[in-house]
Amino acid sequence: MSKKKPGTPSSTIALNKKAKHEYHIEDRFEAGLVLLGWEVKSLRAGKGQITDAYVLLKDGEAFLLGSHIQPLTEASTHVIADPTRTRKLLLHAKELSKLIGETSQAGQTCVPLALYWKNNKVKCEIALVKGKKLFDKRATEKERDWDRQKQRILRGANT
Repeated sequence: MSKKKPGTPSSTIALNKKAKHEYHIEDRFEAGLVLLGWEVKSLRAGKGQITDAYVLLKDGEAFLLGSHIQPLTEASTHVIADPTRTRKLLLHAKELSKLIGETSQAGQTCVPLALYWKNNKVKCEIALVKGKKLFDKRATEKERDWDRQKQRILRGANT
């Protein structure tokens, strides 16, 4: 039985925590990401960020815009690195057609939720989402506070 080594890093590179606060998540997809060599090296060093990123669906293809991958100084000496370059997302045709169909409806959009390693490849978890209203955000916050309060009460009752 093999155990995970204590020094092994997590497979998650970047999370978009803001998306879970701003949107109702309807459906999730896993997409591959077309990257250059220096971008892979930077992501291995944990220099990726997707907080303000979004997915653009154009001409039957999906692109990741607004993601920031900071170039390493020692890795990209011969290449002019653009940290906010548009990156292509790799999806199956059925998934693309579903995304295009759903986003053409009012109120639906597509945002990235996470960047992570799967084997030796970088994957991007994208989601179909609907925007939350202000009262929805408040209700979510109240629910989260109540869950915390319940946990405190249970912990107090068990001791």
